[in-house]
Amino acid sequence: MTVPAPDRTTDRSGLRPDGPPSEVVIARTVADVQETVRRAARAGTSVITRGAGSGLAGGAVAVAGAIVLDLSGLNRILSIDPVDGTARVEPGVITAELDRSAGEHGLFYAPDPGSVGISTVGGNIATNAGGLRGAKYGVTRDAVLSVEVVLADGSLVHLGRPTIKGVTGYDLAGLIVGSEGTLGIVVGATVRLLPKPPQVATASASFATLEDAAAAVAAVAVSGARPAVLEILDGATLAAIDAATGSALREHGDALLIAQTDGFGAEQEIAVVAAALAEGATGVEWTTDPAEAHRLLTARREALPAIERIGRPLIEDIAVPRSRLAEAIGRIRQVAAAREVPIFVFGHAGDGNLHPIIVAEPDTDGAIPEVAHRAADDIFALALELGGTVTAEHGVGRLKRDWARRELGADAVRLHEKVKALFDPQGILNPGSGF
Repeated sequence: MTVPAPDRTTDRSGLRPDGPPSEVVIARTVADVQETVRRAARAGTSVITRGAGSGLAGGAVAVAGAIVLDLSGLNRILSIDPVDGTARVEPGVITAELDRSAGEHGLFYAPDPGSVGISTVGGNIATNAGGLRGAKYGVTRDAVLSVEVVLADGSLVHLGRPTIKGVTGYDLAGLIVGSEGTLGIVVGATVRLLPKPPQVATASASFATLEDAAAAVAAVAVSGARPAVLEILDGATLAAIDAATGSALREHGDALLIAQTDGFGAEQEIAVVAAALAEGATGVEWTTDPAEAHRLLTARREALPAIERIGRPLIEDIAVPRSRLAEAIGRIRQVAAAREVPIFVFGHAGDGNLHPIIVAEPDTDGAIPEVAHRAADDIFALALELGGTVTAEHGVGRLKRDWARRELGADAVRLHEKVKALFDPQGILNPGSGF
């Protein structure tokens, strides 16, 4: 079915299309996807695949004259197998809905991006999304066992296998995960589900300085504990949350860490985490009560909505070694001062993944101003200088393509180009996105 384009040409990155697409196709079946791609291949027309449009790197933004292919209508959970611990899903399934359905069988889906309530499994596969539980459970690639992919000629292939173990051939399913629609279009996946933890424990610790909080992250890393969640929020973010919710988090210090452990030994493990946090904290509390845990986690969940109340955010995403976390946050503050633009920092401290949120008044046409993009460039350069990466979970999209090439280096870029040419000889799949 072909419909007018308006609200299916952008994502949450703020990047504007360079012109209107030729059409928008809302797929209802795999056959719809195949026919659209075959038609595009015959005409040499680009195809931009999208789901919920929750991406933050411009990967689902329309290209002038392209076909926008919307997969949000392919939204069925086809099966859940509690014995094998797997689910077969279509790409338009909302991530939180998969997790909820798995919960009915005593299971859960580990990837937990901040957009879990609105993003799709297909979009998470495209960007190799991470999330709050990444420190213990990894990212989307760690949960994907197999994928069904429509290639650039419209053919359908099955990559991977439904078993937990299997080493036959190259890991082409793993290659597709994180490829942002540039190698093929994921129309189905078999994903791993895990037993729902019988117990969850949550701790919250305030710190006078960011340096103290970063030292506590290092202390947790060597404590022997392996928290499922270890989040950090800086003072600017805490102040924004206070203004939005009436809380008083900023009064307790310039940083907040939130940790969560799960499993049969969650209570014993959170005690180890709390002891590591307490060495430099102004205050620590922990609980196994779900209602109290919800209260402690509210700060993290409220961070982005609170910042969005202040102005139009450019939501960025880097990762650095945990040992350089404090230096990264301190240097981001220097960028904010030098560029004279507010930057709020929170993220997944357990795996060194930070989200610097740059807030600046939009230009007269509603676009994100140049000063915000210059500040983002400073942050990307900082990430590489500290031995990190310019994207840990949001993907490269169109916004970070130049920086991705700088990070990868010329030899690796050439290898990427050869892989791309093999899968997509005409270059019609999501051109301009990725490396």
